[in-house]
Amino acid sequence: MSDVDSRAVLAKVTRRLIPFLFLLYVVNILDRVNVGFARLRMLDDLGMSEQAYALGAGLFYVSYFLFEVPSNLILCRMGARRWIGRIMISWGLISAGMAFVTGPWSFYALRLLLGVAEAGFFPGIILYLTYWFPARQRARAVSCFMTGSPIAGIISMPVSGAILDYLHSAGGLAGWQWLFIIEGAPAVILGIIALYYLTDRPEQASWLDAEERGWLARRMVDEELQRGRRHGLGMLRALTEPRLWLLIMLYFTVAAGSNAMGFYLPKLVATRFPGETNLTIGLLSAIPSSCAIVAMVLVGAHSDRTGERRWHVGLSAFVAGAGWALSAWAPTPVGSLAGLAVAHAGMMSMLAPFWSLPTAYLSGTAAAGGIAFINSVGNLGGFAGPNIFGVSEKLTGGFGAGLTTLACVMFAGSMLALCVRHDPASEPVEMPEAEPALEPAARSPELIRPAEPTRERITDSC
Repeated sequence: MSDVDSRAVLAKVTRRLIPFLFLLYVVNILDRVNVGFARLRMLDDLGMSEQAYALGAGLFYVSYFLFEVPSNLILCRMGARRWIGRIMISWGLISAGMAFVTGPWSFYALRLLLGVAEAGFFPGIILYLTYWFPARQRARAVSCFMTGSPIAGIISMPVSGAILDYLHSAGGLAGWQWLFIIEGAPAVILGIIALYYLTDRPEQASWLDAEERGWLARRMVDEELQRGRRHGLGMLRALTEPRLWLLIMLYFTVAAGSNAMGFYLPKLVATRFPGETNLTIGLLSAIPSSCAIVAMVLVGAHSDRTGERRWHVGLSAFVAGAGWALSAWAPTPVGSLAGLAVAHAGMMSMLAPFWSLPTAYLSGTAAAGGIAFINSVGNLGGFAGPNIFGVSEKLTGGFGAGLTTLACVMFAGSMLALCVRHDPASEPVEMPEAEPALEPAARSPELIRPAEPTRERITDSC
């Protein structure tokens, strides 16, 4: 297969998968954080307190935590096409149903259901990318996919503000009700499209020619075998690996910061710019997301080019902490907004090199379960982050203490990142040589995935 241009193959894979996955992630983030904009009107209409909102916003991550690992293991067995499609359709319907909450208890119930429905989407996509992109090209692919998060901020903030302002009372519904309905519908539509568009594995990619399918599938099989030989971690052993728990603690910090940003950014901006319309608040709230896009793509590309991960994560976390601190203590509204932009850029830049760390040493079911476990437990920070602001507002009447707390959280994340042991040798640049133990058919274009696992090894393979 020396005639296959590996860069051309990966470019074709990128063009086919990344734009669609990016679009799914935009809608995912939109449906996760639109409650942050809806709160500007919803709390008064429903008579809910700030603490009740913060609790409901965080409850999403409790059910998300409980169902994350099972969901990813099902994806591993069933395939991404059907499972990702199912996830999107169910979360879109529940997100639209948020328009009909009547008080705190129905708000809590639907937030819990949304966590159940959405569990497995993000770690499922991270796992899915390990099927298609070699380790040394993965951070760039992840960063391009994850630019969906700040792009969602750029799109959703002004759009949500306009919906609140201009659709209020239309059809007898409040603006925040229209917000949930309009922004929930795309998830259902894209979920149906995903059932037909996504391809589970390289060997099934009819949009690649035979030689390209053969090269890519063998490359990914060889990397999988190499990780298995080098690390040999099954699912249960992976859960006792100290490095996995260090990654969980690190991810907790970025989850706390990024979700606090997602749920409270409109409120933080509105507090600093009183008297502005919802549309203006939306436009100002899009500025941090714009900065994050540039930063995360540059950091992800540089991390891939150098093969270095932990310093990219650690320095990005430090920048995020500095941004939160600046936002807390800046004497002017513009300075505070600049701090939020720096914080958002730092936190988003952490993610691509971070997710290259566990995928460099986990394989098979250990990868499916390990990635989901890191995301689910670490995402409990998504429960902590909004409640940091809720408690800050109750105790001090403002958000300054919460901003300072998040600065400390991100500084702690920076120190944790530098404690992670990362072996760049786990991310080979070139395709490994054939192993003598492999059957000759394993080098033919037709065989593009390993044989079915034996009964003894079933728990360690996808």
